[in-house]
Amino acid sequence: MSRRTFPLTAVDAFLVTARFLNLTHAARELCLTQSAVSRKIAALEAWFGFALFERHARGLHLTPQGAALLPELQQRYGELIRTAEQARHKQSVVRLKAPTCAMRWLLPKLMQLEKTLPEVQVALTTTTGHGVSFKTEPFDAAIVFGAQNRGGDALFEEALTPVVSAALAGDAPLTLDALSRFTFLHPTRDKTDWTLWLSQQPPPLPVMRKNQHFDTMDLAISAAIQGFGIAIADVKLVEEDLRAGRLLRPFQESVKTGASYRLMIREQPDDAAPLLAFRQALLTLS
Repeated sequence: MSRRTFPLTAVDAFLVTARFLNLTHAARELCLTQSAVSRKIAALEAWFGFALFERHARGLHLTPQGAALLPELQQRYGELIRTAEQARHKQSVVRLKAPTCAMRWLLPKLMQLEKTLPEVQVALTTTTGHGVSFKTEPFDAAIVFGAQNRGGDALFEEALTPVVSAALAGDAPLTLDALSRFTFLHPTRDKTDWTLWLSQQPPPLPVMRKNQHFDTMDLAISAAIQGFGIAIADVKLVEEDLRAGRLLRPFQESVKTGASYRLMIREQPDDAAPLLAFRQALLTLS
């Protein structure tokens, strides 16, 4: 019998039988018949070329060779079982980098991924930056934002629209000129996004008398939810807030900026399967 045909399943039968030194008890433990246990031990003895047990009227005894082999097989077989158990329960980790401005869209998706792809753990790192360099950064995947990004997979294009809390908006429908009474919440240190959206609206346009500027769109949206003012936000980023009633969208018009959110993945990861599974799942949810 060659190494390729080593009767690995017979090792468990040997170890259990050596523990009981009784075929009846071993068979019960292994949920096998006594004859099946005997055949497995015989196969193992044939492979080694020596007997493992001596049969006596009162039961079994280990042969000198079997007694010498037992502790080594117990250790190695235990290591094999532990390794298999660890592999079965081990999660594959995907290291994901994402800009904070994408969190409102991304977090619900990651919660869904935990249910649909439980074997993959996403280790998330947030940043105020919008790009990634896989050559110098330890990430497997990244969500990038910008007008110049063309690689990877498109998640969604940025489309801006005003949003406001229900308490601040009041009961009457909002008109453009009525916005002048609000504090305008800007997701950047300038007024670019609000200016772009207003440029696509008919007059009379509101006057931006009161303004608050934030470092990220997520912060501007959070301020709007708390009733601090009216924010200009990406439609996709506020989907959950609109659905939950935390925000209202007083105007249906949205304006595309030419920028987009895209998923980039490392070209040659050590283990591509979890990363590709994560990519497919995220694109399906997008």
